[in-house]
Amino acid sequence: MRALVIERLGPVGEGSAPLALVERPEPAPGPGEVLIRVSACGVCHTELDEIEGRTPPPRLPVVPGHQVVGRVAAVGAGAGQAVGARVGVAWIFGADGSCASCQRGDENLCPQFRATGRDADGGYAELMVAPAEFVHALPDGIGDAQAAPLLCAGAVGYRALRLTNLQDGERLGLTGFGASAHLVLQLCRHQFPRSPVFVFARHEAERAFARELGAAWTGDTTARAPEPLDAIIDTTPAWTPVVAALGNLDRGGRLVINAIRKEEGDKAALLSLDYAQHLWLERSVKSVANVSRRDVADLLRLAAAIPLRPEIEEYALEDANRALVDLRARRIRGAKVLRVS
Repeated sequence: MRALVIERLGPVGEGSAPLALVERPEPAPGPGEVLIRVSACGVCHTELDEIEGRTPPPRLPVVPGHQVVGRVAAVGAGAGQAVGARVGVAWIFGADGSCASCQRGDENLCPQFRATGRDADGGYAELMVAPAEFVHALPDGIGDAQAAPLLCAGAVGYRALRLTNLQDGERLGLTGFGASAHLVLQLCRHQFPRSPVFVFARHEAERAFARELGAAWTGDTTARAPEPLDAIIDTTPAWTPVVAALGNLDRGGRLVINAIRKEEGDKAALLSLDYAQHLWLERSVKSVANVSRRDVADLLRLAAAIPLRPEIEEYALEDANRALVDLRARRIRGAKVLRVS
C-alpha cells in the first residue's frame, strides 16, 4: 500500500518535503482491531507540531494523520464492527480506561493517552488499523472529505466552546480562523444564536471568510475589539495573540487555548503580560487537551442535525507535502483534506 511517513524531524517551509511517499505491506487487524480502507484524511497543524518536534512521535518512521474517514475492510477477533461500515478515527487512538480521568469521562487526560498518527500509524495511507472501541460510525448525509475535519477540528473546537461556559447572549472571540475556528463559529451561531462572534485573524482573506460565515466583527490578531468579550478561544500557534486576547477580555472573562503546542518564536511576548491589565478581575485561562470519544460522538450528532459542513480544500494523497507547506504558509480557507481513494 502507499503511505506517507515522517522519517525525520525538521522545519517545514517553502520547497520542503517533510514526508516520504513509500510502499508498505498491508497491515492486518489483531484482536479487537479493525482494518480501514482510507478514503479521506484531514490535514492538521498538529502534523506540523509532530514534524517540527514540538510533539514528536515516540518512534520513526510513523504515518501521520488523525482525521481519518474510510470503510472497514476487515475485522479482528471480537472487534464488533461490520465489514463495509463507514467509520472515522480521531486524535484519540487509545486510553487505559481504568485511571481516574477515564473513570470520570475525561479519557483525553489519561496518562496512557495514545494519539492517532503520532503514537500509532495514522491515515496518510491507503490502509490503517485502529482499535474498534475508538472508531466512530459516521452520520449519513456528510461526504467523506467533509466528515474528515469534524473528527479533530470540529471535535476539539466543540470541546473548546464547551470549556468557555458561554451563555447565550455573551460575546465570543475567536483568535485565528482556520479549520477549527470556522467550525466553532458555525457551532456558536447554532447553539448560542444571541451571541455575537468577534474574529481576530492575520490575513484579510481569513477575516472576509469569517464575515461570510456571520462574524459580527473582524480584526487583526492583536487588534482591540470594539467592546470587551466574555470568552475567547485561541487557535493560533503563537504567544502574541494570547496576550492580546487577554487584553480583550471583560471582567470575569475566560480564555480557552485550543492548541496542542505553542511555537517558541514569539515567546518573548509573554514578558509583556501585565497582571492588572490581563489577568486581574477574575479573568481565567484554560487549555484544551486532546479530545475524548464523547466529544467526537457529540460533535458528529450535532453536525448531522445543524447541519454543519466544513469548507474544505482537497489534495491528492501524494500532494500531502504541498498541503503541509500551504498550511505552514497560512494559505487557509477552512480545512485541508487528503483524498486517498
